[in-house]
Amino acid sequence: MKFVVSRTELANLIRKIQNVVPQNAPIPILSHFLIEAKAGELVFTATDLTVGARCTTKAKIFEEGSLSIPSRRFFQLIRELTDANVEVSAEEGEMAQIKAGSSCFRFHGMDKSEYPALPDLADAVQFAISSEKLKEMFSRTSFAVSKEDIRYVLTGVLMRVEKSKAIFVGTDGKRLAKSETDVPLPPEFSGEYIIPLKAVDEILKMVCENKEATVYLTEDKVAVESGSTILITKLLAGDYPDFEQVIATHSEKSVTLHREELMTLLRQVSLFTTDTAHSVRFTFTSGELTLVANSADIGEGKVSMPVNYSDEKLEIAFNPHFFLDILKHTKDETVTLSISDAFNPGVITDSTPSLFIIMPMRLNDET
Repeated sequence: MKFVVSRTELANLIRKIQNVVPQNAPIPILSHFLIEAKAGELVFTATDLTVGARCTTKAKIFEEGSLSIPSRRFFQLIRELTDANVEVSAEEGEMAQIKAGSSCFRFHGMDKSEYPALPDLADAVQFAISSEKLKEMFSRTSFAVSKEDIRYVLTGVLMRVEKSKAIFVGTDGKRLAKSETDVPLPPEFSGEYIIPLKAVDEILKMVCENKEATVYLTEDKVAVESGSTILITKLLAGDYPDFEQVIATHSEKSVTLHREELMTLLRQVSLFTTDTAHSVRFTFTSGELTLVANSADIGEGKVSMPVNYSDEKLEIAFNPHFFLDILKHTKDETVTLSISDAFNPGVITDSTPSLFIIMPMRLNDET
């Protein structure tokens, strides 16, 4: 195998799939890229056995073939080179040779036949969606996904397809984000897919702006293809919680809140919270919202803003960081907060089909 490719093009290609390579590979070959040169194209593959990615680019192929190469050191080397083009060739004994100008480097590869093949998608159901819409659906829900493994199914984003809609949900049990969009699938088609957070993060990086993406669905895998890159992921096994029951919670009062002003005030009072006392008391009185946070170690912060509230006084406590995360993922100048009392969740909406839920925290004298 031998090819010449633009160094910039090569670096951009590797950057798209580098994070798929596992930090601590369970088997040594997974710490490598598989590089294939064929039909005027380079094909790079990376996998951790759960998430796999393949990316292609044009190159000048002198000899077709394939090799494996240590991914991180190869990427680091390519970034340090200054020549416009890079020549890569395979030598005997699974050795990879890289030439750039007068410089020459050799990496020990591994037996390329050991590299795991990516799954076949020939029988997958597929639909097209704009890359911007797909990114919006994942970014507005993945932030709420659990970062802990205590409840395994909550470490991924649920994508439920039904009635020609795709519903995306992320939750860690303390907050929930839901968004939906129409998809060109028959109304009778349905399915549930829990996509690991690592795969979601990589999809958000790989999808090309202003282009269409293709989503492939199988019983145990989901793939997304955008531009010259395809990512395939195994799904998380298990039953996702009944989020519809949480969403159906009746809220008696609705308040319109200026998004940027509330974010500014929350950032201010959150400075007076600690890891053990991380709640802010929201007090609604006629025409005003007051936010208070205090800590025995730090002090007290108290701010207020005008709101269109006219009911009796209502107090409820929320985690300010969770509330800020939700506000960052809403779009409008104002949002609507629907609440009923101090014990039931708050529901935050904007003008889109998205919906966000935040669980209240315990009110106490120190909040």
